[in-house]
Amino acid sequence: MPGTVRMEVKPEEIIAAVKRMKKGERDAFLEDLIASTSPGYLESIREARGQYKAKKVKTHEQVFGR
Repeated sequence: MPGTVRMEVKPEEIIAAVKRMKKGERDAFLEDLIASTSPGYLESIREARGQYKAKKVKTHEQVFGR
């Protein structure tokens, strides 16, 4: 089993690295970050996926009439 490596990273370094990411990578990273720190967020994703699977969703046209 690998050991633990600890290192200090300043928030400014993280922000700079995130800003250098391509938009798709950045969006995925931020979603993963929120998901890993928010059980409520994860639950809302599970709920939304369940509603989608159960076809309890409406199209944009059904909601907005366009």
